[in-house]
Amino acid sequence: MTSGKQFLERASSYRAVDRKTSERTTQDRGGMTDSERFLACMSYQSVDRVPFHYWGPWDETEERWKAEGYDPDKFDLQMGADQVQLPATWFFPNPPFEARIIEEDEEHVLYLNYEGIVMREMKDNRTSSMPQFVRFPVETREDFRRFWKERMQPDLTKRIGPDWKEELRTMRSKPFPLIVWADRWGGFFGPLRNLLGVENLCTLFYDDPSFAEEMMDADADFIIAMMGQILDVVTVDAFAYWEDMAYNTAPLLSPEMARRYMLPRYKRVNEFLFGRGVKFIGLDSDGKIDSLIPVWMDAGINYLFPFEAQSGMDVVKVRKTYGKDLRILGGIDKRAVARGPEAIDIELARVRPLMSEGGYIPHADHCFPPDVSFENYCYFMSRLETLCREVAAKG
Repeated sequence: MTSGKQFLERASSYRAVDRKTSERTTQDRGGMTDSERFLACMSYQSVDRVPFHYWGPWDETEERWKAEGYDPDKFDLQMGADQVQLPATWFFPNPPFEARIIEEDEEHVLYLNYEGIVMREMKDNRTSSMPQFVRFPVETREDFRRFWKERMQPDLTKRIGPDWKEELRTMRSKPFPLIVWADRWGGFFGPLRNLLGVENLCTLFYDDPSFAEEMMDADADFIIAMMGQILDVVTVDAFAYWEDMAYNTAPLLSPEMARRYMLPRYKRVNEFLFGRGVKFIGLDSDGKIDSLIPVWMDAGINYLFPFEAQSGMDVVKVRKTYGKDLRILGGIDKRAVARGPEAIDIELARVRPLMSEGGYIPHADHCFPPDVSFENYCYFMSRLETLCREVAAKG
């Protein structure tokens, strides 16, 4: 049984990981760097191999795989996937809240996390189960203004490091795409959800919409201030928002409300980014998001991910509906990977036309759950790489 201390160490390390590329040496993949391949694919140009991305396992899945023969010291789970520099902690609250355990029993831990959220989670299987959110850091305008003043200042010396300019230049010099992803704290629903909770946020649009707008404007200012400093030093290949604003049947906010409140803030940030040379602006949201896609595209967002198949998101239908103005990342049904080789082959055949068209980077529609065996995962990644080469060879 996991102790409270062990749980907190695992929970803290999970969020401390910055999703940059590893330092391993990439194999020669045909003459194009991963960065060149990414930009060519996103621009519907010829590639030496269709790029594909790695989405890893949940903690519990990795434990299963170890029991099935996976050795982390000898086996690279990326299996030839294109590497991406995806720094994902730069926009988090800084300084973070000091995580601490409030109470625990044999199965659960109630704790304060780095974002100031009090949550109850299972000690075991924590990443494969939903937590109970007990309390959020913001209840009033005063709470918000204090939180933002104390923890959301765009100080890159504190957020990236004292040598942040040199670190950016080092990242830019690598042959991998540099995508700045404001994970959990860059957007106009997701970050507000972190501050207030879903229910309080959704009712706020009716009870006190000016408060919601104040928070959105603050985050727009924050993103622009952060990206302005970054873009003064290096170019980036893409920027991505994080929203996670849909369940498996519909969005948590109507398209009409998103258009009224979120669209103006997206436009302000996106116009700034486009004006500074950023060509690709993406957005990450799980769930059934199809009714929000027109809003996001009207705002200038030109790629989305990860397109959860189990929520009814079909990337083939999305391409037919919106054409090449919308680039697509992900959308491969992870449930097919759990079912085995025949289902995997059928699923890959389904998305093959998108790979041929370009503007599509295949990967699973989210991290792999524990029902995916190590053998099936290896088969999937191997077949995906082969297909990416075959599609490019046939032009």
